[in-house]
Amino acid sequence: MRIGLLTEGGYPYVSGDARLWCDRLVRGLAQHEFDVYALSRSEHQEDEGWVPLSPNVRRVRTAPLWMAEDDEVVLGRRARRRFTEYFGELAAVLCGGPKGAASPAAGGVPSAAGGLSGGVPTSEADRFANALYGLAELAREEGGLRGALRSEAAVRTLERACRAPGAHRAAREARVPDLLAVAAHLERALRPLSLDWYEDDGLGTVDLCHAASGGTAALPGLLARYFTGVPLMVTEYGVRLRTHYLTAPDAPPAVRSLLAAFQGRLAAEAYERAEVVTAGNTHTRRWQERCGADREKLRTVYPGMEARPFAEVGESPDCADPYTLVWVGRVEPAKDLVSLLHAFAEVRKQEPRTRLRIVGAPAGPEGAAYLGHCRTLAAQLFPDEAEGPHAAGDNPVSFEEIGGPELPAVADAHASGAVTVLSSVVEGFPVGLVEAMLCGRATVSTDVGAVVEVIGGTGLVVPPRNPRALADACVALLRDPQRRARLGAAARARALELFTVEQNIEAFHGIYLEIVSHAPVRGVLLDGAGAPLPFAVPAEAHVPVRWTAASPRLAAARGGPGWVAGRPVRATTPVPAPEGA
Repeated sequence: MRIGLLTEGGYPYVSGDARLWCDRLVRGLAQHEFDVYALSRSEHQEDEGWVPLSPNVRRVRTAPLWMAEDDEVVLGRRARRRFTEYFGELAAVLCGGPKGAASPAAGGVPSAAGGLSGGVPTSEADRFANALYGLAELAREEGGLRGALRSEAAVRTLERACRAPGAHRAAREARVPDLLAVAAHLERALRPLSLDWYEDDGLGTVDLCHAASGGTAALPGLLARYFTGVPLMVTEYGVRLRTHYLTAPDAPPAVRSLLAAFQGRLAAEAYERAEVVTAGNTHTRRWQERCGADREKLRTVYPGMEARPFAEVGESPDCADPYTLVWVGRVEPAKDLVSLLHAFAEVRKQEPRTRLRIVGAPAGPEGAAYLGHCRTLAAQLFPDEAEGPHAAGDNPVSFEEIGGPELPAVADAHASGAVTVLSSVVEGFPVGLVEAMLCGRATVSTDVGAVVEVIGGTGLVVPPRNPRALADACVALLRDPQRRARLGAAARARALELFTVEQNIEAFHGIYLEIVSHAPVRGVLLDGAGAPLPFAVPAEAHVPVRWTAASPRLAAARGGPGWVAGRPVRATTPVPAPEGA
C-alpha cells in the first residue's frame, strides 16, 4: 500500500509537531510505502533539516508556508471574474452574509462534485465547499493563485463581504488593518491550492491520504480527494481549531472572528470528507464531534510510547525513596507549579521528612521567567534546613533537569520518587503521566484534559488549582505503601495495554486496510514490467498470483469493469528521498 502522509510544521523536519509519532508510524509499517508531503512553518525549521528517513519513505515533497513565493501567474479577464466570485463567496460565508454579497457579478460556483451550481447551496458548509473547490479548480487551470490572493482585489472583495447586509457585527467593524491581516492569513492558509501535488505523478498515485493534523495539513488531502478520488483520513492528537481559538488573544475582534470562522469551516469540511477521523483521546474526540465530525467516523487511537526505556524501573518498584514526590515535565505557567509548591507546604506539615523534586527545563522565555518565580517562592516557603547549628542546610525542594549525573534519563526521574504528581491547569494528552505509569508509580493528578481517561482508576485525581486537595492526596499515598504498590502495578498494566507504540501502529494499520478495502477503484496502475500494482484495486480484490497479460479491451469484453478499457497509468520510476539532516 502507498500512503500519502500530509504534515504541517512537523515530520520529516527535526523540530515541529507530530514528528515523533509520524516517524514511529512510518518505521513500524515497513511493509508499506510512504510519500511525505510536508508544509514547513519557518526558515529556521527548514535550515535544521530532516530526521533520518526510513527506507520505506519513497519520496518527500515540501512547500513553505512562511514565504510567499510569486507564481508569476497573470489572470485574464474571465479568470479574474471567476476569482472574485469564488473568493467573494468564501468571504461572505466567513462574514455571515448572503450568497453573492461580496461579488459584483452574478454567477454560479462549482459544486463539490465538479461543474457549476447556479442555485443556492443548502447550507453555509456547502457554500464554503463550493467556493473552496472553485478556487482550487481555478488555481489548477491557471497554474496558481498566490498573486491573486495577495492582490488588492482580494482585500476589496473581503471588505465588500464585511460591509454587506447581513454580515455579523464583528465583521462590520473591521478596519483596513484588520482586513489586511485577515487577507494575509487566508493567503497563507490557501497556498496549498497553488501546489502541483494533485496530478497523476503526485497524490493521485497514492492509495490513501493521511493528514497528521487538521487545519492546513488536511487541505492537500481534500484537494486530492476532489481531483482524483483518493480517500482521506485525518488524525488529531491536539485539536488545531482549539489551538487557534487560544492563540493571538490580543488581536482585534474582527480578525479573531473572521479567522475563527475560516478555521471552523475548514475543520468541518475535513471532517465531512474524511473516511475516518481519529483522535488521541476522548477529550479531543468531543471537540471534533462538537465541531461537526460524524460520530460514526470517529475512532480513538492513543499515542504510542516506547515502553522499553521504562521496563527496568517498572519491574523494580521498591527502588523508590518512600518520602519523595516527583514532578516531571516542561516548566511553564500552565503546569501550575505555584499550586504544587503551596500543596507541598501542607504536605510538610503532616510529613516533615518529605522532599519534592521538580524535574524539567523551561519552555521558552516565558517558562524561564516562571521557573525563576517558582525558585523564589520555594526559597520563601521552605528555608534551608540543617541538622545542627554548624551544618550546612539545604532546601527540601530541588529544581533539576534530565541529563545530569543523578537523572540521566526520564525513567530515572520517575524512579527517584514514590509518587509522581501532575498539577496542570491545562493539559492535552499527559505524556508525563503515562511515563510514570510505565514506571509502575502511583500518581496524583489534577482533573484536566485527558487525565481521567488515561489514569482509568489507577491513580488519585483532584480538582485543579486546589493545593489542599492535592496535599491530602499526596499524604494519603505517602502513608500507605501497600496502596501505592497496588496502584503502581495497575497503572503499569494499563499503560502496557493501551499506550505502547505497538498498539498505536496496529490500530493505524487496521484503519488503513479498512479504508482502502472500501475505496472505489480509480484506475489501473502498472509497474515498470507492465504488471498491475496490488493496491491499485481494493484490498479484497487482490489475488496473490501472477497476473496474466490479457489486454484491457479483452478484459472489458469478458464482462470486466468499464474502467479496464481505459488507458492504464504507468507508474513513474520512484525518486528516492534525500538523506535527512
